[in-house]
Amino acid sequence: MATLMFRSKQPAQQHGSVRPPALWLAAGAVLLLALISLFVGVSDVSPADLLAGDAEVWQTFLVSRIPRTLAVILAGVALSIAGFILQLMARNRFVEPSTVGTVESATAGILVATLLLPAVPIVGKMVVAALFAMAGTALFLVVLRRIPLRNTLIVPLVGIMLGGVISAVTTFFAYRFDLLQTLNTWMIGDFSGVIRGRYELLWIVAALAVVGYICADRFTVAGMGEEFTTNLGLNYRRTMNLGLVLVSLISAVVVVVVGSIPFLGLIVPNLVSLLIGDNVRRAVPWIAVFGAGFVLLCDILGRVIRLPYEVPVGVIVSVVGSALFITLLVRRTAGAR
Repeated sequence: MATLMFRSKQPAQQHGSVRPPALWLAAGAVLLLALISLFVGVSDVSPADLLAGDAEVWQTFLVSRIPRTLAVILAGVALSIAGFILQLMARNRFVEPSTVGTVESATAGILVATLLLPAVPIVGKMVVAALFAMAGTALFLVVLRRIPLRNTLIVPLVGIMLGGVISAVTTFFAYRFDLLQTLNTWMIGDFSGVIRGRYELLWIVAALAVVGYICADRFTVAGMGEEFTTNLGLNYRRTMNLGLVLVSLISAVVVVVVGSIPFLGLIVPNLVSLLIGDNVRRAVPWIAVFGAGFVLLCDILGRVIRLPYEVPVGVIVSVVGSALFITLLVRRTAGAR
């Protein structure tokens, strides 16, 4: 079969060692990273200063450090689950919002909103970006069904080419209207500008991630095709549309608030699959924990590599993610021989 099926290559008992206590340990490790994140940065914030009641330190802690850490966790969880949902719908391990044109379409939507509706609030830009992201993702799925897929690797290549075309058109108009610098702020994920009052929209993606977990089994069935889904008593179009809305809204909200974080929705589900197999219900909590921990780790590295300067988290994730993406492609190609 052309597309990559979601089934475990190892017997179920081999994954039995990864039990719920291990999940709690992983969550504890993420909590530890979150605590480290609260005290890493240019401004000197330490537990001793907080206990001493320093007003300036407390203001930095409440206005900047806590919102930033929460934003990192929310974005990591939501984008990882969004990538998993897209993989279920496309039945391919190598797709995620940044490799199928979803993120590029959301960026184009923000540019259109900036040009045509300059006074619109950030929520309005989010809505426009979500509509464009939905259209871009739907276009990818339509193209996917109209071309012969003789190899699993064709799917991400088609998505990358589609995203490249959308990105090129967006860059052209940004250049024409002198908005290239503004466009770059959305194309590179960066949490340095996150403060209280500028990250709260990310709580929307937390709610969407919960909906994605509840409906994960439906997306698995819908990925098998319309006839198979209908025979099981599910509404195929309604399920696919729900998946489109979830992925598009999550991508749009994250792009509007912090910018693009590529490859996250690709590498995290694949790493979880290698560890615990493809049980969807069991995999989603692990994906959420791994996604939050991975972005937290990359964000901390970005803050300490070049102190007092900061490397955007999108750059760190891109470097690590692209390396893992190539590794997965090579591993998949070698396994198919």
